[in-house]
Amino acid sequence: MKERDYDVKERDVEKMLVQGVKKLGGIAYKWVSPGNSGVPDRIVILPGGRVIFVELKTRHGRLSEVQKVQIKRLTERGCEVHTLYGIEDVLTYLEVWDEIQ
Repeated sequence: MKERDYDVKERDVEKMLVQGVKKLGGIAYKWVSPGNSGVPDRIVILPGGRVIFVELKTRHGRLSEVQKVQIKRLTERGCEVHTLYGIEDVLTYLEVWDEIQ
């Protein structure tokens, strides 16, 4: 699937991740943390218990300063956090996890 800059929204990227993680046997919870803006979009739990925080952007999206702070907080505590830009990043990400399993 080739992505065009003007027709892919962040929710489309997020939907693709959720569907792909489900096919891998995992769960991709939507993360909403009241009072903590900027947390990553999804908490991905893969078979075997691997937990990964995922921030999703369109191909040309940018992290806000508060998102950068939240990602730094998580990584400083040993959490795995990935930022994926667009559908192509999501597809590559899912392929890698599929090969690892």
